[in-house]
Amino acid sequence: MPLSLTPTTQHRNERQLVFTSSQAARYLGVSLATVRRWTDAGHVSCYRTPGGQRRFSRDQLDEFIASMHRDGTAGRAAAEQRGARIA
Repeated sequence: MPLSLTPTTQHRNERQLVFTSSQAARYLGVSLATVRRWTDAGHVSCYRTPGGQRRFSRDQLDEFIASMHRDGTAGRAAAEQRGARIA
């Protein structure tokens, strides 16, 4: 779920089409390490620049958020981020 954004930040994100890993983490409300783990595991789609940096389209992030709600995995993903053991 995205963080609660201030009006200026929200307005800027509405126009932003490409996010860095740090920006994606802020948009998703998780840590940078979590974004890296999720992309490495294939949970979040991204593409790589010629230098190997991850880039995320807004559509990719929004689709990930929607899939978490659709699949009911939002709670599981949050627990995994905190390091909780999932049965």
